[in-house]
Amino acid sequence: MSTEDQLFSAVDALLEQVAQNDLPAPAERRRLREAAGLSQAQVAAALNTRRETVASWESGRNEPRPPQRAAYARLLERLAERFPAPDTAPPATPSVPVPAPAPSAAPASLPAPASAVPNPAPAPAPGPAPAPAPAPAPGSPTASGATPAPAPAGASAPAPAPVAGPAPAAGPAPAAVRGPAAAQGPARGSAPAVGAVPPAGSGAPASARRPAARKAAQKAARPAARKPAAATTAVDPRFENGPLAVVDVDEDGRVVAYCVGGLVLDVPAKSLPALVDWTLAEARLGQPRLHRHGRDADPVLVLAAAALERYGLPAELSPEERRAGRLPAGHKVVKQIARAGLHLTQRGFGAWTRVYREPEGSRRRCVQLAVPAWGALPAEEWDDRHDPRLPAMHAADLARFLGTYAERVMTPRGTTAVTGLELMTALRPPTRAEKDPATGEFRQAFNDDALTRLYDVVECEVPDEHPVLKGRFPRHHQRTPAEMLMEEPYNWCRPLTDDECMRPYLVAIDVNMAFAAAANGLTVGLDGPEHLTGNPPFDPALPGSWLVDLSHVDLGRVRVDGRTVDADRLPSPFTPTGERPTGPAWYATPTVAYARELGFDVAPLEAYVRTRTGRYLDPWYKRLRDAYVSTMADLGVTTDLGGQDFLDAMARSRDADPALALVLKAVKATAKGGIGKLRQRNRGQVPYYEPWPALERPTWRPDIRAAVLAGVRVSMHRKMMKTAATAGVYPVAIGTDALVYPSPGPSPLDFLPHTPDGRPVPGTFRLGVSPGMVKHQGTETVLWAEQQFEEHGGVFNIANLVKTDRNAGEGE
Repeated sequence: MSTEDQLFSAVDALLEQVAQNDLPAPAERRRLREAAGLSQAQVAAALNTRRETVASWESGRNEPRPPQRAAYARLLERLAERFPAPDTAPPATPSVPVPAPAPSAAPASLPAPASAVPNPAPAPAPGPAPAPAPAPAPGSPTASGATPAPAPAGASAPAPAPVAGPAPAAGPAPAAVRGPAAAQGPARGSAPAVGAVPPAGSGAPASARRPAARKAAQKAARPAARKPAAATTAVDPRFENGPLAVVDVDEDGRVVAYCVGGLVLDVPAKSLPALVDWTLAEARLGQPRLHRHGRDADPVLVLAAAALERYGLPAELSPEERRAGRLPAGHKVVKQIARAGLHLTQRGFGAWTRVYREPEGSRRRCVQLAVPAWGALPAEEWDDRHDPRLPAMHAADLARFLGTYAERVMTPRGTTAVTGLELMTALRPPTRAEKDPATGEFRQAFNDDALTRLYDVVECEVPDEHPVLKGRFPRHHQRTPAEMLMEEPYNWCRPLTDDECMRPYLVAIDVNMAFAAAANGLTVGLDGPEHLTGNPPFDPALPGSWLVDLSHVDLGRVRVDGRTVDADRLPSPFTPTGERPTGPAWYATPTVAYARELGFDVAPLEAYVRTRTGRYLDPWYKRLRDAYVSTMADLGVTTDLGGQDFLDAMARSRDADPALALVLKAVKATAKGGIGKLRQRNRGQVPYYEPWPALERPTWRPDIRAAVLAGVRVSMHRKMMKTAATAGVYPVAIGTDALVYPSPGPSPLDFLPHTPDGRPVPGTFRLGVSPGMVKHQGTETVLWAEQQFEEHGGVFNIANLVKTDRNAGEGE
């Protein structure tokens, strides 16, 4: 090939890349297709794909990928020339009427690199504004607004309503917009390591960083940033710069705020109180509410190491400060905050801090500060602690990572566990503003579908250190199943049979988002417990705890599809250890219901049930499901893949965008941690049998956690039974949501049962990306397992060690 041909080929490749990166917003794609009178099936046939795939492109749920992406971009470009949007159409009447753009319930689907701009917040829902919700008491540790984010396609959360109370004046634009973050280069004092991201685009010219060119940079950067989503929804002017920003110091020594989407703002604040006031008055950070009765999310500022130094904060906490979790009250920055008329919550100034002014009417004025150097983003939740090759993340990339999580889940509130619990409240707010028909004034009312009050606890449902057990048992008494509800995940392992030892491999499969999947459709109690005595009849519609003897349940007598399973090779579904019960024990409703499903009589001795019920966790599940599925689609693993195609896509995803891999890990940790927070334990905060802060939350509900974990175990056992009856294969170890099977080959396809046409047998484990389906966690040999048993004396669970990918199953 000649030099000229090489040059033209390189230019063609650039043009194709531009075409692939310049797709109109999802609603505009649908408008162009409908304007041309084309069906989704016609477009799919032309692009050699499925109609459902085209529908997902038009809803924003997924984005097209090569080779279809370039062809799709070309089609849309030609249609846009023939059918311009109404606001850009020429005076002449077009030959084909142009319909109005269709509204889209989904946000612009997936995150762009750091040089692009974030998805805008959804427009407020039409209709009258709701009454203003009562403002939280100043200084209260519960003064945290419901963190909103655009609901993904399929989510059940209602569209955000107009903001209650007066909105802040539009005012001048926030301090200079510095252009795309990629133009800034490496910042002095980058944020702590959270992973790596592919390099961002070239960004604005270097002159945009100089004071003389800031006005031009502002004019050039903003419209380009908002262009991709302009046809979808209007940007809420209060939050036009996204939910959060990373504050750092650039190479010129100026304090800057890296926003989601690559925008960079100059920060004029010289002190921390001034930084808070600038954020409230000018930065335009935050997110709309997730529920019409909720509250908008407070803006979040992540302080990089250089920003800590600039604002007089220590680079790290002293041992005493780490134990206390905060700076001392006499620290100069804490005093500055008090002198400025600002307030801290009862937690003080720690890794996650809320600083606020008194509310203006119903409008909160609160900023959340996160300090990664003090442990705000622990590696076990937000980072990848297994790969030391990942360099420190630049502030712009950190903003992209956290911003993507905020848009898909919610603005972080602390650890992923705390955020998971806050997400429940944001989607099911406990209170609403209600107008008194007599006086015309607004008052606080409770929502029927939420957890609203503290109720009496049940002795069998609480952990050992709970105050209700004080004096009830000796200090080191080991409570029995008849005294304590022991609904926990599986931790079970058994020896291999001679036949299983002849199979060379042990293959581990992992259930996707097992805790979230078990919460889907689960009926939970919304009120206090009612004690039933005198052998009450079992009612599967009543959530709660039942004292019942299930020791008579013999799995060897259970027939599945006319076949009898080998009960000795399956764990009991009624205990976390897999051992058969020996007498009466407390169980959650899903466990007792499964015993009856297997065909056995159940005769409870007593029970604690809740009579006001609801599917409280459904919107929480849907929000996390959509976040998980969207992020996996970004990594190249879509819901239409199965079998070997799914396994291949999963293998490729490990080398895809590292920042999105961290988003995925955070989403999974949010699901698992949120369920765990329903029964948050003392953890040494206060002496044994003394109340700890979590007990004051209406969301401290150990009975709901127990029901979710019972659902995880029951769902797995049901599929184990079906798999054993269909293919005659049995697990040898289970660790939480990972199962290990002997296999003739190294792939899950070598032992999972399939129909003659290659489809998974209904009711068995199915490979796929959706929550509740399974993925390949790893493969080891039988010889390796025998060595492990020898080294650990035979009492050992190999389930969590069979990992080809060390990140597999983390956070689930």
